[in-house]
Amino acid sequence: MDRNSVTGLVLIGLILTVFSIMNQPSADDYKKKEKAATTKVIDKPAKKGKEQKAVSANAGSEITPNDRAKAKKVAAGKIISLENDVLHVDFNTKGGIVAAVYLKKYKSYKDFADKRDAELCLFKNGNAYNQLVIPVGNQKIHTRNYLFEVVKQDAKSIVFEASLAGGKVRQTYSLNKSYDLDYNVELVDLKGVANENVVLNWKADYNKTERLFSEQRRVSTVCFNQKNEGLDYLSETSDDNQAAEDEIEWVAFKQSYFSSILKPANAFPKKGTKFRINTFKGNQQKSWTLLKGYSATMALDFTNNKASFNWFFGPNDYELLKTYNSNYDDILNFGWGLFRWINLYAVQPIFTLLVDYGMGIGIAILILTLILKLILMPIQWKMFVSSVKMRILKPEVDELTAKYPKKEDAMKKQMEMMSLYKESGASPLAGCVPMLIQMPILLAVFRFFPAAFELRQQSFVWAEDLSSYDSIFDFGFPIWPYGDHVSLFTLLMAGTTLAYTFMNSGNVQQPQQPGMPNMKVIMYIFPIMMIFFFNNYSAGLSYYYFISTLISILMMVVIKHFFVDEEKLRVKMAERKANKSGDEKTKKKSRFQEKLEEMQRKQLEMNKNKK
Repeated sequence: MDRNSVTGLVLIGLILTVFSIMNQPSADDYKKKEKAATTKVIDKPAKKGKEQKAVSANAGSEITPNDRAKAKKVAAGKIISLENDVLHVDFNTKGGIVAAVYLKKYKSYKDFADKRDAELCLFKNGNAYNQLVIPVGNQKIHTRNYLFEVVKQDAKSIVFEASLAGGKVRQTYSLNKSYDLDYNVELVDLKGVANENVVLNWKADYNKTERLFSEQRRVSTVCFNQKNEGLDYLSETSDDNQAAEDEIEWVAFKQSYFSSILKPANAFPKKGTKFRINTFKGNQQKSWTLLKGYSATMALDFTNNKASFNWFFGPNDYELLKTYNSNYDDILNFGWGLFRWINLYAVQPIFTLLVDYGMGIGIAILILTLILKLILMPIQWKMFVSSVKMRILKPEVDELTAKYPKKEDAMKKQMEMMSLYKESGASPLAGCVPMLIQMPILLAVFRFFPAAFELRQQSFVWAEDLSSYDSIFDFGFPIWPYGDHVSLFTLLMAGTTLAYTFMNSGNVQQPQQPGMPNMKVIMYIFPIMMIFFFNNYSAGLSYYYFISTLISILMMVVIKHFFVDEEKLRVKMAERKANKSGDEKTKKKSRFQEKLEEMQRKQLEMNKNKK
């Protein structure tokens, strides 16, 4: 491996290292515990009655999320549920709001690890609401402060009404198949209300559902799709807020593997629409029980005093999100630009095909790795042949270095080296360029596996959940910067990388320049750094890099022993050099060569004048 190949490898390593540092979870978050799961309670719908008075806005804030039965007693309203095959939605008559959402086919990591049969809860009663803010004169009515009556209910829908401002506010929820909840708002004979000033305020505090709290929190944010500019989102790493600069087609409260997406029938107008995300601070109890606080205030486009919406409560599954034909899949963090294209049009289709074929996730990752390595095999072949050629030419390169030790002879030395490379059919860039071609795939996969929903709670050998880190030993306390456990896939990945580096180290024999870092030292440090940076990463990602590097080692051994004969290549290069030398005597010099010789002549003249 020549110096340029090593430079390419080190660049890739440094980029992966930077990615790892930026995504490294804090050790302080390792041992945060999750509150107990809630108990399912289903109440009968409330009976019709007379108009009810407004209650305190803080009446529901004291709800204990540990027990939904207790929550019902504390709140002024009642909990009413609708269910289908995949969704269980709780509504609260106080405000007529969506109070809690449960996904029947999924579990939190805690329930999964404890082998407990419990529905995954996105948010609990007391931690979310959707309300209309209606301006009446100099005051504003917040509908979540009012008790709503249930005027109609069947197995799949429910209608809430409240008498306000001399008229009525009617909210209708209809649970469809799959993960959809239709939501319709109707303002009936309200007095002194300008519909264009009514806004919908939606807030939710998401529960922890995955193994590593800090990692799940790190990728949680508010996403919104702009009519003309496409997807935008708030910061994932800090508190943030933003006012809409365009009409908004949908809003998503996103976390690592599940999201709530609200899509209006008519886009939310720009004016009055804004979004906020905040992380609960360390002195708040919510700081270790809930991910983040999501908030969206949206101006409404009322037609005939009505506004309609569709809610999606479900998994961040690429194939599922694509079926909505609304660019919901843009919320998946598959990287940006070229990296995202590689994932969407190459990695994801192949992986989906393998999974749909019925094979286990671990085997699917193995087959995917083999396919990608076979596609890249010509590049690895080129890199290996280039490294052999550069090794063959090394004695002659060393002679030129010894022949021109002075700085003023650098131009002449460079010209003779270029002539040597050209005559021998070697190129110092032949190893670097293929390495750089592989880099987008390496970085694309770095984003793909942590975001791939297919890995969630899928076991393979000792890893119980490929979407999270694997652990063969838990220390019981965090050790900075390593962590509180030992990830075997990370050790295997680092080990194969170290072996691959050692196998290629013999080709790196460039003399160290004064003031320049030792390339061999850097090459050996990187695999060791990987042990620390990848210890908390997805086991599926570490497994992929381990298999990929192992295959590269095997391919290099096969190419070396069965396909590339170094002695034959040496003879071939010598023959090419002899033929080129003969041709150069009769061949007219190129304009590039003439310019180089002219530059050399001028440099020699300048050196003579200095003397």
